[in-house]
Amino acid sequence: MGKWEMVKLGEVATVVSGSTPKTSVGEYWNGEHNWVTPAELNDSVIVVYETKRKITNKAIENLNLTPLPVGTVLLSSRAPIGKVAIAGVEMYCNQGFKNLICSDKIHNKYLFWFLKGRTDFLNSLGRGATFKEISKSIVEQIRVPLPPLETQKHIAKTLDTVAELLAMCKQQLAELDNLVKSVFYDMFGDPIRNEKGWELARLKDIATKIGSGATPRGGRGSYKNKGISLIRSMNVHNGVFRYEQLAYLDEWQAKQLDNVTVEENDVLINITGASVARSCIVPRDVLPARVNQHVSIIRLKKEKAIPEYINNVLTSNTFQTYLLSISGAGGATREAITKSQLQNLVVPLPPLDLQNQFTEIVTKTEEQTALVQKAIDETQYLFDSLMSEYFD
Repeated sequence: MGKWEMVKLGEVATVVSGSTPKTSVGEYWNGEHNWVTPAELNDSVIVVYETKRKITNKAIENLNLTPLPVGTVLLSSRAPIGKVAIAGVEMYCNQGFKNLICSDKIHNKYLFWFLKGRTDFLNSLGRGATFKEISKSIVEQIRVPLPPLETQKHIAKTLDTVAELLAMCKQQLAELDNLVKSVFYDMFGDPIRNEKGWELARLKDIATKIGSGATPRGGRGSYKNKGISLIRSMNVHNGVFRYEQLAYLDEWQAKQLDNVTVEENDVLINITGASVARSCIVPRDVLPARVNQHVSIIRLKKEKAIPEYINNVLTSNTFQTYLLSISGAGGATREAITKSQLQNLVVPLPPLDLQNQFTEIVTKTEEQTALVQKAIDETQYLFDSLMSEYFD
């Protein structure tokens, strides 16, 4: 970044906001003019072509509203701060924006990517006691590196290409996940309705172990940089084990949790907190491992049930809805599934050979998933490296 001139945004773009016509005046709404709010911006949106709400000519005339031209960089300035997109059509907006109409000195897509990588910084600029907001004057003072215009366009095109590749990989990953779910429903039906009439069993009758662990004394401060894995709820996602923030214990700490030693093919399920009911199978490469008090081990009897089958029962849409409903039963202030509730979960139990057929399909799909996930990780690393090279 040091090789390029640094300029203030106010020197290369005009900062403008918007306003909200009175919602009580019916003739202002359901018109033909796009009117965007910060809630419509998310990480998957780059260009906005259509908005959820539209205003009328009457609203524009009475409030003397000025449209945002095509190409305007939309920047949310409150609730939340830092969401960014580009206006693909002429539109209006509410007051939750500090938008940037670019001069001929700065390319709008280049500015989009610069701001896209500055969410934390933009949030740090927020001011206000009731809720945080960034003002027009603050946005105008933000400094941005300004290479030649052709260089800006090249940078924007490069980041566009990598971002598109990343999105394609993530879409492929989602499709593989949907494939497994589709095969599951085709083979076994809905596990709650059990329309195929499979034998039913309580989880405690098909498991050799159901139980959670504890957090070592000292909590987070006692964790080590390496050693025996301590699996926490943040690591357990539906059908996916997340390695980020995996904690480690030394031999002595792990010895205190020997009763919750994780074994190969154990099904893990979160039993407390906002991530309650998330479930996955422990990956082999995190063993040896223990679990803390927010995660329960389900170790199945091999002659009764296959881990891949049971995990897909637990993560199916209807079973997730059921688990979430029992976790909030009794008006508890914190979501929780008790050991008794877990033990007494009733699951359909199709023949073992059918469960094994499903597992073979899952295994083959997971091989493809691993390749796609590797591509995602590598592409994300490339994208992050380019963002750092261009803007840090």
